Amino acid sequence: MIGKKINIESYKQKGNIKKQNNFLADEILLTHFDTLSNDSKKIAKSYFKKNIHQINGFRNLTLEEAIQQYLFEIKAKVPFPALSKEEAKFTFIDLFAGIGGFRLAMQSLGGKCVFSSEYDKYAQQTYYANFGEIPFGDITKSETKSFIPKKFDILCAGFPCQPFSIAGVAKKNSLGRKHGFEDVKQGNLFFHIAEIIKEHRPKAFFLENVKNLVSHDKGNTFKVIKNILEELGYSFDSKVLDGKHFVPQHRERTIIVGFDKSYYGSDISFDFNKVVLPEPNHKIKKILDKKVDPKYTLSNHLWNYLQEYAKKHKAKGNGFGFGLVNLEGISRTMSARYYKDGAEILIPQENRPPRRLTPKECAALQGFPFREFKIPVSDNQAYKQFGNSVVMPLIKSVGEQIAKIIARENDFK
Repeated sequence: MIGKKINIESYKQKGNIKKQNNFLADEILLTHFDTLSNDSKKIAKSYFKKNIHQINGFRNLTLEEAIQQYLFEIKAKVPFPALSKEEAKFTFIDLFAGIGGFRLAMQSLGGKCVFSSEYDKYAQQTYYANFGEIPFGDITKSETKSFIPKKFDILCAGFPCQPFSIAGVAKKNSLGRKHGFEDVKQGNLFFHIAEIIKEHRPKAFFLENVKNLVSHDKGNTFKVIKNILEELGYSFDSKVLDGKHFVPQHRERTIIVGFDKSYYGSDISFDFNKVVLPEPNHKIKKILDKKVDPKYTLSNHLWNYLQEYAKKHKAKGNGFGFGLVNLEGISRTMSARYYKDGAEILIPQENRPPRRLTPKECAALQGFPFREFKIPVSDNQAYKQFGNSVVMPLIKSVGEQIAKIIARENDFK
């Protein structure tokens, strides 16, 4: 953690700085230093001067030089550092960032991330280990939103979707009440995305959600999302895409893309037919490690339980049960509950019970650069993180088409 050398824990206990999860608010600001407003930079500078500037190696430098040197050292230690302003073709923000699936994809296309937000403290740790930036915390807080740069090109979000009904919106309309992103009592995370879009007017948004978003509440949830984004003056195009085109996993997700009509004109749209989807001929055996710690093998007790559980539900006509993978084929969808028993994706083994995937194999299953990607958390947390993540190369393939439009416009500024 930043500041470890100067005993940050004792500093926290004095109550000098607000804490976000396990990180200090000022630590978070410092890792985002180059994209902060001047007022926020003052806070970060004050923190650095009080706690870090006098560490060996920084004493003979000016405050600004010391901060840049400090950030350079962090950047040198992480596998996926941010692009410089000079290198960047476009800018984006990373909401509900998780462990950085969107960031990896968009950064590889020439994008510079200028703000990230993630509530989970363990996901923050993984994000920091790989990108050298600590995501800001709860995006529902106005304090967190205040650190979003005024201008950026693309809003990216793999957002959780809580239920809400178009009927409720219609009722509020009839009563003359606020609704949608203006209804602060609604509490749905999507409305915070809409609020940010309304406030900052990015050139485009790029959203990802579960396949069932389209059919949830008889399609009403999706209608609300579509209507609100269109009311904000954006185009709206969506498609359910399967990650199996890029990885050996059946993983269908709803992808939504929109562009600001006031900037691009009323005819702007996103053509999903241009998204490159390779032939889905992947085999899970190609991502498996040859030597795996025996701890990933299921116990005889758990394996017997899963088999009996599957038999019981099969007799009732239910489809519940474990997923023993065909090594020549692809797996089921990995979920955030994979840490519980690994039941949905089990790797067969000779003369012993099957095993779970290792965290590194989970990274590969989601298309992450698993050799370079750092996993600083426990296996259970890693399973949750990869289960909640995106298929990175699928996001990259869609993002490539968005980036072409954005980058072309930026070239003519």
